[in-house]
Amino acid sequence: MSEIYTPGEKEQAQITAAIDTLVTHRLWGFPIFFLLMGFMFYCTFSLGAYPQEWIETLVEKIGLGVHRLMPDGALKDLLVDGVIGGVGGVIVFLPNIIILYLFISFMEDSGYLARAAFIMDRVMHRIGLHGKSFIPLVMGFGCNVPAIMACRTIESRSSRLITVLITPFMSCSARIPIYLLLAGTFFAKHAGAVMFGLYLLGIAAAVVTARLLRRRMFREDETPFVMELPPYRVPTLRATLSHMWDRCAQYLRKMGGLILVASIAVWFLSYYPRPASGEERTSAEHYENSYLGHLGKACAPVFEPLGMNWKASVAILTGVPAKEIVVSTMGVLYPEGEAIDRNSEEGASLSERLKASGDFTPAAALAFLVFVLFYFPCIASVAAIASEIGWRWAVASILYNTGLAWVLSYLTYLLFSWLL
Repeated sequence: MSEIYTPGEKEQAQITAAIDTLVTHRLWGFPIFFLLMGFMFYCTFSLGAYPQEWIETLVEKIGLGVHRLMPDGALKDLLVDGVIGGVGGVIVFLPNIIILYLFISFMEDSGYLARAAFIMDRVMHRIGLHGKSFIPLVMGFGCNVPAIMACRTIESRSSRLITVLITPFMSCSARIPIYLLLAGTFFAKHAGAVMFGLYLLGIAAAVVTARLLRRRMFREDETPFVMELPPYRVPTLRATLSHMWDRCAQYLRKMGGLILVASIAVWFLSYYPRPASGEERTSAEHYENSYLGHLGKACAPVFEPLGMNWKASVAILTGVPAKEIVVSTMGVLYPEGEAIDRNSEEGASLSERLKASGDFTPAAALAFLVFVLFYFPCIASVAAIASEIGWRWAVASILYNTGLAWVLSYLTYLLFSWLL
């Protein structure tokens, strides 16, 4: 190349080369990558806390206003506990989602994400994957469905199949509201570290699974990794905001559709059957005797070793269609109405209601988070896996992921019950 290459007069190539000597360095590339990821999660919590409190206060005031203005009855409870409590419990995390996507869009548009794939190529080969597998895995932090579909670009069939199967271990944006709620409630001072740790735990499980699949079921993959590294650019504000908003709009549309319907369904199951005329029940007794309570109690023996009660088991079950529904279910199961009855002047946030309930210890909260990280991929992800590699592998993914979720949650609960 030295015989035919003449450097241009523009400084762009020199600047790109100078930056690449650092960010793609065999030694320093990895610490820089993890430092940027840690900074991203820290900002997601610290900067997002202020607008999150504003939206949380607004949702509380709307619920309190509806509670005071409407006469008692099923419609009032549906609006306060089902719609406002369910959807409102999810929408408060929109600022955190916006900040997270802002960082991802900036890294993608600037050209750094391609460098991350480059430095991870060596690691990918160590765990038995192709360097191109890193791009779908990074996409999985946004949504597992397009990430699974992006695996089509991997030429090697074995690497493509393994990448599809481990992509659900990447914490998609649907899990973020759950992380934000429980980590922010029970580990407020270390919420960013807890969230970062969950991401790393998912990556570690993906690595171990990939190694097992490569050793036991597939031959080694020797396909070379060829990828163009674009020059560094300063992303325009318009482009970055546009990419960020496209992803946040999907989040909002899901709240107005699937999450709203699921919240109403969960409210219906928790509201009925009503007590007989003249029979008095506390709120806790009513929920235990509702259709939802019976469903939760039927599944409770599976989750009791993990430190979870029937409400937690119901929240996990409702998260099968979409993980965000876990938060909306908790908003219904821990209703605003209870807080309003205790204090007529001010409502309580979902975090405060969870703490006051006493249903979660810190160890149980961590076990719940680990279970949510690993269990049953959402319906859309299962359909994508079946479409790409077949239903046999989709069913295997469901069984393996859920079994792994239970085992790791149980170990987490035992370990942190002893430590905390």
